[in-house]
Amino acid sequence: MAHRKPNVLLITCDQWRGDSFGAAGHPVLKTPNIDHLAAEGVVFASHYGGAAPCSPARACLYTGLYQMNNRVCRNGSPLDLRHDNIALAARALGYDPTLFGYTDVAPDPRHRAPGDPFLRSYEGVLPGFTVRQLLPEHQKPWLSWLAERGVDSSAGHPDIHRPAGGARKRVSSAPPVYSADETPAAFLAGEFIRWLTEQDKDEHWFAHLSFISPHPPFIVPAPYNTLYDPADGPDPVRRRTWREEAAAHPYLDYVIGRQKRGKFLPGTKGKVCDFDDNDIRTIRALYWGMISETDAQLGRIWSAIRKSGAWNDTIVVLTSDHAEMMGDHFLLGKGGFFDQSFHIPLIIRDPRRQGQAGARIEAFTEAVDIMPTILDLLGQTPPAHLDGRSLAPFLDGATPSDWRDAAHWEFDFRSIETQSAELHFGLTSRQCNLAVMRTRRFKYVHFGGGLPPLLYDLAADPGELRNVAEDETYLVHRLDCAERLLAWRAKHLDQSLALTALTEHGVVGTPAALARP
Repeated sequence: MAHRKPNVLLITCDQWRGDSFGAAGHPVLKTPNIDHLAAEGVVFASHYGGAAPCSPARACLYTGLYQMNNRVCRNGSPLDLRHDNIALAARALGYDPTLFGYTDVAPDPRHRAPGDPFLRSYEGVLPGFTVRQLLPEHQKPWLSWLAERGVDSSAGHPDIHRPAGGARKRVSSAPPVYSADETPAAFLAGEFIRWLTEQDKDEHWFAHLSFISPHPPFIVPAPYNTLYDPADGPDPVRRRTWREEAAAHPYLDYVIGRQKRGKFLPGTKGKVCDFDDNDIRTIRALYWGMISETDAQLGRIWSAIRKSGAWNDTIVVLTSDHAEMMGDHFLLGKGGFFDQSFHIPLIIRDPRRQGQAGARIEAFTEAVDIMPTILDLLGQTPPAHLDGRSLAPFLDGATPSDWRDAAHWEFDFRSIETQSAELHFGLTSRQCNLAVMRTRRFKYVHFGGGLPPLLYDLAADPGELRNVAEDETYLVHRLDCAERLLAWRAKHLDQSLALTALTEHGVVGTPAALARP
């Protein structure tokens, strides 16, 4: 009798910090359902996203390619149709990968008619997915569901995410008009659970649940809005004043001066950097509440899969696209180069590999590892040109001898539409970028366009508050990091055809890379 293929549940949350769940050692957060998954799976404690914001981050995750190769630079950068991805690869293995939520993949305009409405949004669907329930930024499917339940959703997005009963003019823990059973996460969880009841017990399935939580606006219903005391938890990591922070680098001066409160709390005015400590602590408590609310919905999902009899046949991968600054360095949101924007959770549970259940892996892992890992767990050899590597050996208790000793990510701050960054710095769009190499001791940030580099000695300065790039005693380390970053880029430049050669004997190397252009 043939062995049944496992089910796959790929869950992404949005803007979730890698230190923000119980099994990660967070001193305050309560996440019993995530912790349960961690107890049955493996936690990758040094896991990093490949880029930011959403579209670039997800392009790395879905394609297994670094930004330098997938070239999704900003929200709205199209994903080249020639790239393979996790949905197409799963479909080739006999799965019907089904989406609940969003993928934020702008379609390749060269393969669309000029008037195609899909070309007016970056919130397209990754090729290969069957869409069961789309939930883009406007959230209209959720809003109409709320209306059917008798909730006044006429305010639309984002105003429905203001406190009930009036306009928001300051930071408040007051709840919205919808309840804890009516959040976007509850809506998506319910749609997945309904779909799950429709699946034939003898058939394998592949589902991608893409939650927007804990992405702003920062608001959450009771009881999660008061679950955490703003006074609890560690102090924000930052310099004494936002002016001192801004003076540390031209990029920080640019971004700190531009962040508006209304992007994170609809209805509020002014700049993020002018929030006082109490404001930031209140926002942080709401953020933790949003994580706990999402955790409760994950609990519903675990229960539904168990009830269906599929828990022991289902691989679960839980991660995020990027993380959240949460007031550190006087910033909210994501981007730039700080760890807080790129250190994200990763938990993998494979019911066939329980020997490492509850393990915590400290080796550096990256978002580009997700696609090759899932393919490997499904019995498929990952294509050799991918930048990521399978994490399956760690699930079996082994560490490859040649595993990476640093994490890498990229951030592109060009603005094709407004040219705002280009005009501010006097750079071209091609020059508005940075690349990071982070080892256990050092973090090196290299900017395009001649902006000064950054070097942090993380052993002495874990908060990244002292740039030692110009310190003569660190010049040898700066040079070493720069050379290693250059070698990393040279190694990972597009390999899709470079690993194949045509000879008098025909194609040699890895012709599988040619299978799906």
